[in-house]
Amino acid sequence: MKKIAVVGTGANGAGIGADMARAGLDVTFIEQWPAHVEAIRERGIEVRMPDRTEVTAVPAFHLCDVATIRETFDIVFIGVKAYDTRWACELIRPLLKPDSLVVGLQNGMSIDDIADVVGVERTIGAVIELASNMWEPGATNRQNPPEESWFAVGSISPATHGREEEVAAVLRHAGTVEVSDDIRSSKWMKLVVNAAELVPSALLGLELNTAAAAPGMYEFMLACGKEAVRAAIASGSRVRPIFGMGDENVGDPDAFAEQLFEIVLTTYSLPDTKTTSLQDWLKGRRSEVAEINGRVVAELAAVDQPAPFNQLVVELAARVEAGELEATPANAELLLAALAGRQV
Repeated sequence: MKKIAVVGTGANGAGIGADMARAGLDVTFIEQWPAHVEAIRERGIEVRMPDRTEVTAVPAFHLCDVATIRETFDIVFIGVKAYDTRWACELIRPLLKPDSLVVGLQNGMSIDDIADVVGVERTIGAVIELASNMWEPGATNRQNPPEESWFAVGSISPATHGREEEVAAVLRHAGTVEVSDDIRSSKWMKLVVNAAELVPSALLGLELNTAAAAPGMYEFMLACGKEAVRAAIASGSRVRPIFGMGDENVGDPDAFAEQLFEIVLTTYSLPDTKTTSLQDWLKGRRSEVAEINGRVVAELAAVDQPAPFNQLVVELAARVEAGELEATPANAELLLAALAGRQV
């Protein structure tokens, strides 16, 4: 039986890892929140879903315990924030075999950071779409159960071509899995919708759908997504379907960005869904704005194209994280002033 580790068992990682463990797989949790590890050790990981709650026993290790682990892992799923990817991969690297696979279940383009640390020959790219939140140790609130969750996996090197199914077979215990023939482009498409939804809604301190329904905000958020799809193309990626979409809008990047946004709002979000960025701020943590909206700005700047809407999101997020600005609905005025001053 393959040995599996999940490094970073927050809201999403805990739920996915629990799915695998309930399926009878050999799964180990490695986590940086001490109280969370102790709660899992004491009573298992509790996964609360809209229609059921499941509690699963699973071995859990503190970061400081990793040096005591003597076994090696066949597949490692990285579930930490995108900005924590490198150290998490360095942490787990001594526990890899030459043919182990490392998979980033994360926002942003973390595949390059993973490959830099563990080698491209051990890296599999992934896209994840599900909504979860975690406010207490030992329990995750998973708003999309396995039957409503979606993943894509894919190779970024000839060295791993043909091995995607090894990861897909494991992930299918947690949701629908597509094997992508262009995982970099697939990840960019997820970044498109993340640029539209995560930080823009968090700046208002509101749930995703509530923020999108505020006057003018849907248009602003979509403007961020449209810039992001242009950044994807500028980076060398292509517009391609994800989430089981058709290809009817692949020739119209702006329409495709809107279709992506609509799918997330209507299929993968509940009325009380708070984006991961807002959850981070409510917990006093920094967001992944640099890895998402900041990546859009950087990619377009590299080809001398502006990204004013994503740039504004980056600037306002920096002020929130510096304590200079509160995340409140009043910030919509700052965002919409930019929208009014520029044709989208």
